[in-house]
Amino acid sequence: MSLIPLILDCDPGVDDAVALALAFGARDRLHLLGITTTAGNVALAKTTRNACLIREVAGREDVPVHAGLAKPLVRAPILADDFHGPEGLGDYPSIEPLLSPASSDAINFLIQTIDSAPANTIRLAVTGPMTNIAALIQSAPETARRLQQIVLMGGARREGGNITASAEYNIYADPEAADIVFKSGCNLIIFGLDATHQVRGTKAWVDAITALGTPIAKLAAEMLAFSNALPANLMDTAEPDQPATGAPLHDPCVIAYLLAPEAFQLRPCRIDVETESQLTRGHTAVEFRETVAGAFNANWVSKADAEAVLSLLLRYLA
Repeated sequence: MSLIPLILDCDPGVDDAVALALAFGARDRLHLLGITTTAGNVALAKTTRNACLIREVAGREDVPVHAGLAKPLVRAPILADDFHGPEGLGDYPSIEPLLSPASSDAINFLIQTIDSAPANTIRLAVTGPMTNIAALIQSAPETARRLQQIVLMGGARREGGNITASAEYNIYADPEAADIVFKSGCNLIIFGLDATHQVRGTKAWVDAITALGTPIAKLAAEMLAFSNALPANLMDTAEPDQPATGAPLHDPCVIAYLLAPEAFQLRPCRIDVETESQLTRGHTAVEFRETVAGAFNANWVSKADAEAVLSLLLRYLA
């Protein structure tokens, strides 16, 4: 089986950290061409440092990290450090990595890397706000459409929102960027809260990952344990009277899809994002009826096999 050429755009972030750990571990399946970072869960300097640190723990210094844009296209930055901790990695020690980023020009890296490869070969995974990807599309739309696929985490339909009543964080943090991506004509696979809430890092999962004993497994387990210890009001439960069984593994689902697409069910859809209303800004309108919505522009992940995701984590963090 040939390796999947992949670029991962992220904002680590505890669940981004687990996604990175999975991507770094799957070296027999993924050819990681590079990591690009954006501001999101914490400021850009911290997300970039965190990506470099996770790379070091995983022993994957062969993968370059490129810092991207430091703020959303229009709005002021919206951080999520109440959920991810002040440094972005929960209680994990704030250690400066030995290797620095390869550059602070993620957009140029994306353009050069995509253009240098045959069309329709590289996949792009996006686990944070879509600021870098929107900038790529604005700068080089034809380059962006050379991507085989963009698999991203963002949005919600039935689950409402996790930062406001109607918006999921990654979309809310830069709705204008999401709007550009959704209108780009690129091949989009979208993991909204409807799918990621089906995959939760229970205590049993944390214990199983901890038992692997590797440095990267320990880091991933610490991320999950930190999330599970958060107050109930920060958990992504659909209703206040429904206790969480573990924090959702939003971002690892994106990498899991690349490794095991058969573990997920997709539905063609039309997705649009609200950018004007102060009440519902960042809301994603997801419509499965083409006669109502017009032309479909994405595939929406409707179901996820949680046990399959756990199996991948246990395999690739060992």
